[in-house]
Formats: sequence, C-alpha cells, structure tokens
Amino acid sequence: MEANNKELNIQTTSEGKQYIVVKLATEQYGIDIQYVDNIVCMQNITRVPKAQPYFKGVTNLRGEIIPVMSLRLKFGLEPDQFTNSTRIIIIKLEAQATIGIIVDEVREVVTLSEESIDKPSYNENDDKAAYLYGVGKYNEGLISLLNIAAVIVEKE
Repeated sequence: MEANNKELNIQTTSEGKQYIVVKLATEQYGIDIQYVDNIVCMQNITRVPKAQPYFKGVTNLRGEIIPVMSLRLKFGLEPDQFTNSTRIIIIKLEAQATIGIIVDEVREVVTLSEESIDKPSYNENDDKAAYLYGVGKYNEGLISLLNIAAVIVEKE
C-alpha cells in the first residue's frame, strides 16, 4: 500500500499541469483544466442587445443562465462557422461567474511540465499578447497556452 502511494505522489508532482487543447481556425490553444467546469455541444444562444461584438449572448445550461463569448471574434479572427465539432467550454474562475467560450473543436487533454513551457516576451501595451500565458511544446507541435482570466475579464 505504501509503495503505491509513493508512486502516485511521484506521478502527480513530476507530471506538470493539464491543459485542454482546443482548435481555433488553424491554431491550437491550451486552457488550464482547473478552470474548465464542463464542455458541451453547441447550444441555442439568445442574443443580448448592446453587448460587445464577441459576446454571442446567453444560454440556459441545466437551469443556469451562462453568458457565451466567441474566442474567434475576441482574437480578431473571422466569425465562427458552427459545425458538429463546435463546442462551448464552460469556464469557472474563482472571482468571476461562469462563462462559456465557443471553440471550433476540442482536441485532447495534455500534460505539460514547466520545462516544456516557454514564457512569451511581449509588449506590455499589446492587449492581445496578455492573453497568452506561454507556449507549450508537445510532441512535434506548439500549443499557445491561454491566460484564461485575461481573455475573459473585460478591460475598463
């Protein structure tokens, strides 16, 4: 029994953080799994007047009204093309309420160690650069790791 516990501790401490890899257009982004509450298929979204252009509206998920935003529009990409792969990722941050973000596709869950993550160097005045926490190297590809709090929280 004790040997098993030691094995588990080694695995959990040396493995790093888990990220859900999502696809937006041709890019792959990683979202820290600790903020992901749920992943659902595309839902009916009710528009909200006078909202930001990237806020698509609200949806009713099991009796809870959740605002939904388009990551594509927030990042200045072309508008969403809804397919069978389109998903809404329900994000729950400690300080804020729950929010849904629309992604083209959910790929997989990956575990990245700190050594495989490079911190970006960027211009402090570039709002979009603040959306990135770092870039993770996984297999032969790169995954842009999102600073999900910066993406969701509205600048005054």
